[in-house]
Order: sequence, then C-alpha cells, then structure tokens
Amino acid sequence: MLTVSDIRQAAVRLQGHVLDTPCVESRTLSQITGSQVFLKFENLQFTASFKERGACNKLAQLSEDERRSGVIAMSAGNHAQGVAYHAQRLGLRAVIVMPRFTPGVKVERTRSFGAEVVLYGDTLEESRSHAFELARREHLTFVHPYDDEAIVAGQGTVGLEMLEAVPDLDTLVVAVGGGGLVAGIAVAAKALKPQVEVIGVQTLRFPNMFNAVKGQSLPQGISTIAEGIAVGTPGRVTQELIERYVDDLVLVDEGDIEQAIVMLLEIEKTLVEGAGAAALAALLKYPERWRGKRVGLVLGGGNIDPMLLAAIIQRGLVRAGRLARLRVCARDVPGSLARITSIIGEAGANIDEVHHQRAFTMLAAQNVEIELVVQTRGRDHIQAVLAALHAGGFEAEEQ
Repeated sequence: MLTVSDIRQAAVRLQGHVLDTPCVESRTLSQITGSQVFLKFENLQFTASFKERGACNKLAQLSEDERRSGVIAMSAGNHAQGVAYHAQRLGLRAVIVMPRFTPGVKVERTRSFGAEVVLYGDTLEESRSHAFELARREHLTFVHPYDDEAIVAGQGTVGLEMLEAVPDLDTLVVAVGGGGLVAGIAVAAKALKPQVEVIGVQTLRFPNMFNAVKGQSLPQGISTIAEGIAVGTPGRVTQELIERYVDDLVLVDEGDIEQAIVMLLEIEKTLVEGAGAAALAALLKYPERWRGKRVGLVLGGGNIDPMLLAAIIQRGLVRAGRLARLRVCARDVPGSLARITSIIGEAGANIDEVHHQRAFTMLAAQNVEIELVVQTRGRDHIQAVLAALHAGGFEAEEQ
C-alpha cells in the first residue's frame, strides 16, 4: 500500500517540473464562513490542474523500453493535458484517446503539447476500451487517471505542500472523482499530522465513491457542472486508501458548486472549474461543520468552457438578487412604458431587457404585461424598485 515515503520520493521527482503552488488564507472567505480558510491554488499549474503532478511522477518512473514505446491515456480533460505536456517535456510519444463529444478547445490544447489525439466513442467507457486496445496493439504504457499508485503519489504531494505551508491546519477538504487526489493527500496528511481531518467532496450527481465507501446506492446522473469529478467507477487502489485514511465524504449539488465558482471569481479573482470549486461548495453548504477550524481547500483546476462560465455568472447574479426579472401590468397606451422605465431608473436600477406580452396573458385586452430584466444592488434593492412601481400605480412582482 502507498506510503508517505512514496509521496516524498514523488515530490523530489517533481521539483522544477510542477509548481509548488501558493497556499494562503482568504480573509474574506474566512469572514463569510466563520472558519479560517486557506486556499491551495492548483489552478495555477501550467496545465491549470493538479493532474500533471501524477502524470509527471508516473512518466518519470518508466523503464527505458516503456519510454521508447510511448504512453497512452484516456481522458476528456485535465489528465489528457497533464500526460501530453509532461510526455512532450520528456520526449515521449503520447497518444490520448478522447470521446468524440470532447469540446474542440480541449482537443486542440492537448494536441498543442504534441500528443496524438484519437477521437473515439460516444462515452468515456467506449474511449477507455479503445485506449486499452491501442495500448496492447502498439505496446504503449497505459497511464490511468487515478487508479495507479504512482499517480496517487504524485497527487499526494499537494498534501505535503499544504501542511508544510500551514502546519496548524485542522481539516483538508478535497474534491473526489476517481479518488486519486484525496487518497494521496490523505496518506501524506495523516503521516505528517495524524489528528488532521480529511474530508472528500463529491457531487450529488456522481456519488460513486460515496456509495462505495458508505454502502449507499444513490443514483448516478448523466451530467454535472463538475465534469472533472464525474467518474462512474471508483478506483480499486484509491477506494482502499480512502477507506483507511479519509475521515468522511460529503455531497454537494450543482447550485452549491455554481455559487462557489462565482464567489472565487468575485472575491479571490481566481478562475476555477466545477470540480475545482467543489471543496468551497462543501464549506458553504455545511458551515457549522467547519466553524472555528483552520480549513485547507484545494482549488484543483481552472479549465472551464467560457460559455459555461458566462451562464454560471449570470445565474449567480440572479441568486444574489443583482439580476432580477420583474412583471409589470399596465394600460396599453402611449407613455406607459416610458413611465415604467422612468420609475425604475429613478429607483437606481438599470434595465437589461424589455418584453411586451399581449397575446399570452389573462389580462384585459386593453392591458399589456411587460417583462423586464433589471440590474440591481441586491434583494433589498429589488423590493425598493417594486415599491416605487406600486407607488406609481402599477401592478408589479418579481418572477
């Protein structure tokens, strides 16, 4: 079984090849959550993910025959880039099998590191099977994204760095997909500080490790914003380590993760993907569990599609009450809309969209339903805008 000695040896191999990323306190998040929050910025790695730690450690230990033949990996995201980048750095052939639905930006980013990208299958399982077949046929070494002790040891160096930077941490909170990161961190952390608590976080839509460790049978979803931890089958190596070293596993939902992404962007000015925000999502969802403790969170990665990010920001503004949809009923006569927009402007809100609804409404035929999307300062401001519209003689409500 993996030991802290393996992780220390991995740390030596990684020196000069991956960043010892900052692990610093977020005073604002600490004030919000009631705990002392330290963030480990793994999204600052060259490939914007911790995944390159495990990939680098694995590739550095290949035999001469394995190096000559090359490596193969199956991944639609961060593992692909980690393997491709460090294979290029070490002068190795790298073949990456990706599902056909993989976003073009990820495919091109992986190719930019010199990897041969093979698009195959509509599911991750089909891509994995094809990768194994190519590995056998072309004598390539398969680099598993998590179920490999060399990979886990590389990821575990995150735990060494966190406790070296902040030795008095009480709890480490880590996202869990296949379990490589949390398993490695837990082995390292428990060796350095046996009393430290290690908590894994999974999304409610992909609770595979939660089910396996806790003997539950929660259903698995189809998609999640945290695609980096959307793993259908827990690793054999990682599950054994998690059962031995990880104190607990908790679940978060999509809205929790979206909120965490927006908060990190707004407060810390740092961009994380869904999986990278899962640890903060857990902190926000279960605040009493961590109150008064020194908590280390791993921001695992920052690779997120810009269109998805734009949608998340918009939805975050809605949740915070800074973007609101109002329904106003008025007489369908000249000047009504002008009065409504004037009242909203005088109340200090800005109008984003206006839509007149005449046909699909139960109002009298001479009336009109006006839907407005407005920018506000928050929930109290929305109520102030509604009050101003009521005072102006209009029926108005938030939708």
